Amino acid sequence: MNPYPPAPWHMHGSLWLSVFRLGRAVDAQHPAGTYGVALVSYEEPSPLTYHELLLARTVKDSAGKGAVTITDIWVDSPASQAGGRALWAIPKELCDFDLETSFRGPVTATDWTATVERRPIVEASFTDVSRAAIRVPFTGLVEQPGIPEHPDTARVVMKGSAKALPCRGRWSFAPDGPLGFMREARQLGSFRMAGFRLAFD
Repeated sequence: MNPYPPAPWHMHGSLWLSVFRLGRAVDAQHPAGTYGVALVSYEEPSPLTYHELLLARTVKDSAGKGAVTITDIWVDSPASQAGGRALWAIPKELCDFDLETSFRGPVTATDWTATVERRPIVEASFTDVSRAAIRVPFTGLVEQPGIPEHPDTARVVMKGSAKALPCRGRWSFAPDGPLGFMREARQLGSFRMAGFRLAFD
């Protein structure tokens, strides 16, 4: 029996995302271009509850449509790691997270840290009023190249709704960490999706 639920996953939670422009190619997996760095908290009644850090770059799929490819991703759930790899070729690794949230009126302040074996990957902090936003629908497309657990290219459609607004976001990438090269990228903007409902299929 698989340790993860079958697709689709109907997920609930919050996402904090910042868009960056990487001016030079780091390697074949990380060419110059536009990237999104996101931290996600998946909460009840999601089939799995866990935290996630991901780096994704914008691409064109085989039909020429805009999509993203997740190049680096960490979660704190072995079941999510196994399911992401087997179902959608998402190369999830494991790490640890600390998350602190405070509220002052409509304002939410959130601090994150992500570490692998006590070595930092990122620290990030956000301030937003997204809880007061109107819920709006969204759709996204993910295209993932094959990995050993899922040799074929995977195309994933994401559909859902969220309370989304721009926010203040500050990131600190550990110089010797796996995302250290993002220290030279230029941050373009940030937003939070509060209370999202997402079908990942």
